[in-house]
Amino acid sequence: MLIIAIICIGFSLIIYGLSSAEFDRRLPSDPNISQNRQIDPNILEDIRAERAMQSRSRLAANLIVVNAFALTLGGFGSYFLARRTLRPIQEASRNQGRFISDASHELRTPLAVLQSEIEITLRGKPNRAELEDLARSNLEEVNRLRELSDRLLQLSSGGSLPLGAVVVEDAVIDAATPHLKKAEERSIELVNKTDQSVAQANADSLKDVLSILIDNAIKYSPDKTKITLSCETSGRNVYISVSDKGQGIDERDMPFIFDRFYRADASRTSTDARGYGLGLSIAKQIVDMMHGEIFVKSILGKGTTFTIKLDVAKK
Repeated sequence: MLIIAIICIGFSLIIYGLSSAEFDRRLPSDPNISQNRQIDPNILEDIRAERAMQSRSRLAANLIVVNAFALTLGGFGSYFLARRTLRPIQEASRNQGRFISDASHELRTPLAVLQSEIEITLRGKPNRAELEDLARSNLEEVNRLRELSDRLLQLSSGGSLPLGAVVVEDAVIDAATPHLKKAEERSIELVNKTDQSVAQANADSLKDVLSILIDNAIKYSPDKTKITLSCETSGRNVYISVSDKGQGIDERDMPFIFDRFYRADASRTSTDARGYGLGLSIAKQIVDMMHGEIFVKSILGKGTTFTIKLDVAKK
């Protein structure tokens, strides 16, 4: 606004000065006045000076109106552009505040469990069996804290990943193998329908993304159901999908499922799944770093399909 005001006022002063100089020059004679030879030349000069003064006044008034309009328009324009420029900064600030708040909450829970269990044990006279139970419980909470810290560090890491040719079927097998026992315990069948399609990706990172999606599918699937892993090559892209027959995701939750610490509890109430709401955020970040995209399609009560879109490996 200050810059606009300085420019407008500067140009107005220049225009007013140049125009005033022109007004001060001897004006051409008015034929009607010139024909009347009875008018005193001094009076004629006064008339011309008065006209010049009136012209200056009209010019000044017009310049004031133009400047007021320009400043008003510039003010609204500056406000709009400033709001638009600051929007990403405000969003980043809100996300940072929400991230700190959510992370503090998630860290507080296992710490509180550790503290309460230790305090209760110290107040009594625990035997060996009770001490072993306490140690196992504490170890479980410590593992949860380590998992949370590892995922937070993974989220905070940025940059790019070294990419190369990755066989989709091999990546799926590597990602699914650690989850087979957990799936068998609930009679969930992992059906691998992938092939030898080759994607431009990072092998370890693609395995991590698939592991997150498989873990989520098992976590939110009813017992005795199937989880299907498939892939398809179309044009220059490879599409890798993980489909489950779970409760699905409510449309209201869909825009937020990739947000950090977000858990769509309302849409998947049939299972008691513990987690931090970081898995899908990490998966999306990794896929972005591999220059790909991740999509989700879900029908409430019927199931969910996550699809990873990657480039076909360059020959």
